[in-house]
Amino acid sequence: MENGVKLKRSLKLWQVVIMGLAYMTPMVVFDTFGIVSGETKGHVPTAYIIALLGMLFTAASYGKLVKVFPQAGSAYTYTQKAINGHLGFLVGWSSLLDYLFLPMVNALLTKIYLNALFPSVPDFVWVLLFVGIVTYLNLRSVNILANFNTLFVFIQIAIMVVFIILVVKGLQDGEGTGTLFSLQPFFKEGMNVHLLITGATILCFSFLGFDAVTTLSEETPNPEKTIPKAIMLTALWGGIIFITTSFFIQLFFPDISRFKEPDAALPEIALYVGGKLFQSIFLCTTFVNTLASGLASHASVSRLLYVMGRDKVFPEKWFAYIHPKWRTPAINVVIVGAISLSAWFFDLVTATSLINFGALMAFTFVNLSVISHFAIRNKMYKTPKGFFDYVVMPLIGAATVGILWINLELSSLIMGLIWFSAGFIYLLYLTKAFRAAPPQFKAEEA
Repeated sequence: MENGVKLKRSLKLWQVVIMGLAYMTPMVVFDTFGIVSGETKGHVPTAYIIALLGMLFTAASYGKLVKVFPQAGSAYTYTQKAINGHLGFLVGWSSLLDYLFLPMVNALLTKIYLNALFPSVPDFVWVLLFVGIVTYLNLRSVNILANFNTLFVFIQIAIMVVFIILVVKGLQDGEGTGTLFSLQPFFKEGMNVHLLITGATILCFSFLGFDAVTTLSEETPNPEKTIPKAIMLTALWGGIIFITTSFFIQLFFPDISRFKEPDAALPEIALYVGGKLFQSIFLCTTFVNTLASGLASHASVSRLLYVMGRDKVFPEKWFAYIHPKWRTPAINVVIVGAISLSAWFFDLVTATSLINFGALMAFTFVNLSVISHFAIRNKMYKTPKGFFDYVVMPLIGAATVGILWINLELSSLIMGLIWFSAGFIYLLYLTKAFRAAPPQFKAEEA
C-alpha cells in the first residue's frame, strides 16, 4: 500500500470461472477414478453427484459472504469480519496451507510426470522450469494469466472430448458394458449407500478451487455480483465435467479388474481406450493440467498474502506491495515461487497432507461465518426463508465438511495442527498475548 497502487479491476465473469476450473484441474477425474470405482463398486458418477451436492452448500455460503465483504482475502476476511479478528487470523494462517502448498504440489507432479518421460534429465531442471514459467506469468497482468489459463483449460477439455469419442467407439466394439444406453454407472440394485458416501468424501477434494475465485474479488468489476456467480458456476461446471467424464469411463471399465494399479489408473485408462499413441498424448496433457492449476493457485495465494500484508499481520512493506506497471502483488509472487522450489525434495504424500487441512479449515469457518453474520449479528433468521438461507443451509454445509474432517488422514491432521500451533504462537506475539486485536486494513483510512 505504500506505493499507492491497487489491484486492477479487469477480469470478466468467464475469466474468473476459467481460473476456478484451472485451479480444480478437470482431468483430476482420471487420477481418482480407480480408487473411487473400487470403493463404490463401480458407481463413480453417483459419488460425484453426492460430492457436488455437498459442496454446493459451502459454495452458497461463500457467495453470501462475498456480497457483504467483496475483498480478496476469502475465508480469512470473512471469518475476521463476521466472527472475530483473532479467529480470522488463525483461519487465514491455516488456509495458507491449502493455497501456499498447491503451487508446490503442481511443481512436484510436473517433476514426477516429466521424469518418467525423460529419466536422464535431473529432477531440479523440471522444477526450475515449471516454477520459472508460473512465476513469470503471474508477475505479468492478471488478464494475461487468465488468457493462458483459458488456453490450458480448453486443451484439457479437448483431450477429454477426444477420450469420450474413443470410449463411444470402444463401447460399440463390445468393450465394457457394450452399450451407451445404460444407467449402471449411476444406479444398480443392491447399491451400498455407505460406500457411495465414502467415495463422495474422497471426491469432495476434487472440488477444491471454487473457493479460490474469491481471492480475485478486487480484480473484478462489481465483485458483489460477479464473484457469487463465478463460485456457483465453477462448482457446477466442474461437477458436470466430472460426472460426464466419469460416466463414460465407468461404462468402459464397469469394475477395476483390468487395472494393475487402481490407485494410479490414469495411464492404463488412456492405454486401454486409445492405444499407446493416445496414451503418450494424454500423459503430455497432464503437464498442461498441472501448469493451469499451478498458475491459478499461485495467483490465489499471492492475493491472500497481499490482504494479510495490507492488514499488517505480515510486514506491509513487502506483502502489500503492488507492482506499478503490472498491477500484481509482485513480491508475493516471487515468494510463492521460491517456496514452490521445495518440490525438488518434497514428497507427494506430505505435500497433499498439508493442503487438505487448510481447505477444510476454510470451508468450516465460511459456513459458520454465514450463521454468525446474518443470523446472530443481523437477526435475519426470523422468517422461514431467512432461517433456511442463513441457518439451515450453512449448517448442512458445515455438516458436509464435518464428514470430511472425520475421514481426514492422520498425517494431514498432525501436520495441520503443527502449522496451526505455529500460527497461534505468532498470533500471541502479534496481539501481545491477546491484549490487543490483530491489525486490520480499513479502506476509509487508506
